[in-house]
Amino acid sequence: MQHYTAEDITKMVNDENVEFICLMFTDINGIIKNVEVPVSQLDKVLANKITFDGSSIDGFTRIEESDMLLHPDLSTWLVFPWGEEHGKVARLICDIYKSDGTPFEGDPRVNLKRVIKKMEKMGYTNFNIGSEPEFFLFNRDEQGNPTLHLNDDGSYFDFSPVDLGVNVRKDIVLVLEKMGFEVEASHHEVAPGQQEIDFKYQDALSAADSIETFKLVVKTIARKNNLYATFMPKPVQGINGSGMHINMSLFKGDNNIFDDPDDMLSDTAKEFMSGVLKHARALTAINNPTVNSYKRLVPGFEAPTYIAWASKNRSPLIRVPAASGKSKRIEIRSVDPTTNPYLAIACILDAGLDGIDQNYELMPEVKDNIYHMSDEERREEGIIDLPSTLHNALKALRKDEYVQQSLGKDLTNSLFAAKNAEWARYQQTVSQWERDTYMSQY
Repeated sequence: MQHYTAEDITKMVNDENVEFICLMFTDINGIIKNVEVPVSQLDKVLANKITFDGSSIDGFTRIEESDMLLHPDLSTWLVFPWGEEHGKVARLICDIYKSDGTPFEGDPRVNLKRVIKKMEKMGYTNFNIGSEPEFFLFNRDEQGNPTLHLNDDGSYFDFSPVDLGVNVRKDIVLVLEKMGFEVEASHHEVAPGQQEIDFKYQDALSAADSIETFKLVVKTIARKNNLYATFMPKPVQGINGSGMHINMSLFKGDNNIFDDPDDMLSDTAKEFMSGVLKHARALTAINNPTVNSYKRLVPGFEAPTYIAWASKNRSPLIRVPAASGKSKRIEIRSVDPTTNPYLAIACILDAGLDGIDQNYELMPEVKDNIYHMSDEERREEGIIDLPSTLHNALKALRKDEYVQQSLGKDLTNSLFAAKNAEWARYQQTVSQWERDTYMSQY
């Protein structure tokens, strides 16, 4: 993470001939919003005096208290390597403040900072996150609208000419590297048209910022290649969906607290993982926040559907990869890229801290493939299901007061309002499957 001062920003604006500045933030759904200002407003930007109407942003605030202030995080400064026809455009990610000068509790980024401070008070210095976001590339029609035709028929780790997404991935990687990302790998995923790009782990806040920036880059570069990129978890039935596995580790200074040279995991890591498993059903409402998310979380397509953990077995919710030292980590496999990364990381971290604080005992490792186990065998192992629908996940969240506290009152209320409305719209929709199945029968 770079640490820039206001003087540094002013110098870079002049040196780079920046003409516009995007002040970016996210709503409750993790959708990027921005207020774009000309460089003539730089002094106001740096003085935290740019305002906007928060009442028109999903999950933000009521009309009677709608005036919001944008407080840019200067460490997030970067210049976009595209769109220079009207002058260069730079980006700053902002925290949202209320008109009285206090942080807005309904801002997902502000909330993540709150949970990080809680972590620091418990004696830890960093919660490192490495994400693995997947996405699909679809062709566009002559009018530029997305079609349902995938851009290739490639599969896992395929090479050109079968993998037609390779050039787009290369373009994305080059842009990401220009923007300061350290890309570790890119490859074709299992399903046709499905891609994955992995970048190096970062601290929790920087990782959430990077996930949002990554989505923007992918969609922008795909469009420049006349393709449509989507992070929708299950855009096509019958093939694998897109997930966003999250790898994590907890540090004190330079020491990875999850590592134990004499065991698979340290006692602290086991307690952390037990906290995540305990709150897993409620966390699903945050990690998998759309109706479509649950079309991915079904058996047979490499996505977890059961609450358990393992080292070599990839069927449970949590996997412990083969690593040691600073690389020791746990991987949550259920998360999908429609999640708001600020909310997901905050709630996962807080669930783990609960496990440490309460010394929860970790359930035994599951060494068999859970998908091959009978219902009775799963019950004997203490393995329960993840919620199968958004509705069930919201019910689990309603019962889990701890995870609600991880979100805070404002975000909890906003999340329930937005997602209950989404579920209600879905319930009222009659699908083609229903017509095909029932109209001829009844």
